[in-house]
Amino acid sequence: MKQEIKFGTDGWRGVIARDFTFANVARVGAALGSYLRDPQRKEMQVYREWGVRLQPPEAGVLVGYDTRFLSREFAVELARALQQAGVPAWITPEPVPTPALSFSVREEGLAGGVMITASHNPPEYNGIKFKPEYGGSATEEITREIEAHLPPQPPKLDQTEVPTKGVREHYLEKVRKAVNLELIRQAPLFPVVDAMYGSAQGYLSTILRELRLPHLAIRSGRDPLFGGKKPEPIAENMRPLRAVIRGLRGRVRGRIMVGLVTDGDGDRAAGMNEQGEFLDTHRTASLLLWHLFRNRNLRGPVLKSFALTDMVRKLADAEGVPCQEIKIGFKWAVEGLVTGTAMFAAEESGGYGYAWHLPERDGILSGLLLLELVATTRKPLSSLVEELFARVGPHYYSRRDLTLPNRLEIAEKLEKNPPDTLAGHSVKALENLDGLKLRFARGWLLFRASGTEPILRLYCEMDDPREVQKVLAAAEDLVKGGLL
Repeated sequence: MKQEIKFGTDGWRGVIARDFTFANVARVGAALGSYLRDPQRKEMQVYREWGVRLQPPEAGVLVGYDTRFLSREFAVELARALQQAGVPAWITPEPVPTPALSFSVREEGLAGGVMITASHNPPEYNGIKFKPEYGGSATEEITREIEAHLPPQPPKLDQTEVPTKGVREHYLEKVRKAVNLELIRQAPLFPVVDAMYGSAQGYLSTILRELRLPHLAIRSGRDPLFGGKKPEPIAENMRPLRAVIRGLRGRVRGRIMVGLVTDGDGDRAAGMNEQGEFLDTHRTASLLLWHLFRNRNLRGPVLKSFALTDMVRKLADAEGVPCQEIKIGFKWAVEGLVTGTAMFAAEESGGYGYAWHLPERDGILSGLLLLELVATTRKPLSSLVEELFARVGPHYYSRRDLTLPNRLEIAEKLEKNPPDTLAGHSVKALENLDGLKLRFARGWLLFRASGTEPILRLYCEMDDPREVQKVLAAAEDLVKGGLL
C-alpha cells in the first residue's frame, strides 16, 4: 500500500526509514518532474497574478541538502528521479542553507529548487521543500499540484552520476551587498555564532573573517543528531551558547558580545544578548523591523504571522504603515514579498523575509542585520530591548509543545467550546485565523496543532513573565485534564 505524502506549512516531512524513505523521495522526484512538464502549469493562477516568469522544465532543478542523516543520499535519489522524468537536475557539492538555494534558483533562472531538510524538526525527521522560480516557499496551489502528480509506485532509477552546482560564493556576494559591512567592521563587536550543527555553518563566519572581526563559532561541526536537541532557535536549546557567552563575559573587554543563532537549514534566526539572555524570535523580529524603520529609513507594509508578537503591529502603527496578520507558514508571506506589496515579513518560528532581498526567510542575512543594528547604535542588545519596551510596552513570551497524537481532535474541541476565563484572565475576544487565539486585556494565548509533527502548541504573550507561565500552565491543564 502506498504511503500518503502531504505537504504541510513548508514542505513534506517524515520520520526517516518509516515515512521518509528512498522510495517516497523518488516518488516526490517523479511527481515534481511530471508537474514541471505538465502543459497546464502555464495556466496556474499564481504565476498570472504575481507576474512571475514561468521557466521551462529544461531550465532544470537544483537539489540542495542539509546536515541530517542521509540528506546527501536522498538528494541524489531525488535528482535521479527528476532526470528520469526528463528534467535536468544538479545537487550541491556540500550541505547548504535554504536561502542560498532559493537565491540560486531565482538568480540563475532555474525551473525550481528542492531542499532536503526537516528544518527545525527532531533529528529522526527529514523532509523536502520545493522552491519555485521566484525563489521562495511553494504556495498551496503549487504543492497540491505536485501531490496530484504523485505516482502510486516509485520509479525504477538507474545509478547515473548526478552533476553538482555550487551556490555558496554567489549567495555570499549577494549578502555582502545587503548590509553595511564597513560599519560592522569598525564597530567594537564580538559575535558568537551558533549554527546549531545546521547547514548555515561557516557562512556568517566567512564574512566575519573577511572583516577581521573577532568572533567565535560554536556548534559548527557535522552532527546529524544536533547534539541531542532539535535545531530550533528556542530558549531551551540555547544552553551551549549561553554557557559560552557567560564564560567570555570577563574576558572580552571593550567589545559588545552578540549571539547569532541559525536553525537546521539556516532560514531562521534568533539572538542572545551580552549577558547570556536569549533574544527570542519575537524580540528579534521587532528589533529587526525597528532597525529597518529607524536606521535604514525603509517604509512599507508589514506581514506578521498569527503567532507573532503584538510588538510588530505596534511598531508598524507608530510608523503609519499597514500591518497584516497572516496564517502560520512562510508560504503565506511569499505573495507580498514577490509582488513588492510587503516590505518585511516575520513569523514566530524565527523566519524573517525582506522584499529587497528574497521572497524567502534568511537567517544569515538577519544575523548580519542584528550586527548592523548594534554597530549603528553602539548599544548592546539588552539596552536595545529596554528601548523597545519603552516604545511599545513590556512584552514577554513563551511556548509549550505538547506531544499529543490526537492534537487535531483536541484543537477542534477547543474551537467549539473555548473557555471564558483562563488563569484569572477574562477572554475579551476570540480569533481563529490559524488555530484559536484567546485575547485578554494584558495579552493573548494561542492553541494550534502542528502541521508537521504530532504536537499541540501553546503560545502565550503577556505583559509580565509570571503571567505567561500561569496562563500556559492553566492551558496545559485544560488540554490534558478537560479534553483528553
